[in-house]
Amino acid sequence: MQASPNLSIASHRPRPVDTAALARRLAALVESALIDEATLSPKPGLVDMRGSGAHHDLNWALMTHSAQALRPAFEAMALAGAQIEAPLALRERIGLLGREGEAAMLRATGGVNTHRGAIWALGLLVTAAAQAPHTPDAASVAVRAGWLARLTDRHAPRQTGHKGEQACNDYGVGGAKGQARAGFPHVVNAALPALRHARAAGMREDHARVDALLAIMATLDDTCVLARGGAQALHAVQAGATCVRAAGGLATQSGRRAFRLLEKTMMARHVSSGGAADLLAATLFLDRLPVNANEADGARFAHKENAYGEA
Repeated sequence: MQASPNLSIASHRPRPVDTAALARRLAALVESALIDEATLSPKPGLVDMRGSGAHHDLNWALMTHSAQALRPAFEAMALAGAQIEAPLALRERIGLLGREGEAAMLRATGGVNTHRGAIWALGLLVTAAAQAPHTPDAASVAVRAGWLARLTDRHAPRQTGHKGEQACNDYGVGGAKGQARAGFPHVVNAALPALRHARAAGMREDHARVDALLAIMATLDDTCVLARGGAQALHAVQAGATCVRAAGGLATQSGRRAFRLLEKTMMARHVSSGGAADLLAATLFLDRLPVNANEADGARFAHKENAYGEA
């Protein structure tokens, strides 16, 4: 007996979405990604569980506190993505929420910039994830985020005076804005494949995440490095990250030697790959999203927030 056309259509109709619950879940995933990025050790020049890296004003506790303080902003951006259909209105709404989130971050950290770049990158991604919860795969989310990033926020300041912006002007690179407008290619085409390849090869999870970070560092024109050390420092960081990966990463003795050399070079130059760290957090966020709509309706989507959020 042939199924009724109406029943067939209804069976394939997407389930209604509880937008408030969706926003909470996505914000929890962002928070846990930020905390996992800060916690990952060892990372060359960056804050980790060993210490402050090349920074004098950052530490793991401050980074964690910042991530927790930003969760309401990410939840609000996700809610906007789920509820606002007009593209320009959505872009300007999340722009405002991002600026408010930055102010909340600075209040929480006593004026220290812990996650400015991450607010931009993950704010776009969490909004894009909420826009189409039945199309949650990383590539689709990154494409939607890139489309949002290319819209003009009429209320955003034309100049911020931030070091990353100045580095873009000085060295002619795209920076965080260019990365987002291009649809996060260093996340989708470098970090995520590196992370998943390392896992498939049997590498430990922490080593796999470091390999994903190094995959970003190897080719990213990181404005944090440029602002601190200039073009020569960026070349040294990119070459060093490439050498570590070529030697097998932290899973091999030769890779660990190359890693120590890279870290020594970065510490001597007082540089930190902050832009790569933000993109690693974006990578961890996208990695935790379901790969298809069926999983989005299932337990995997809700469970990924257990480490730091509400299950």
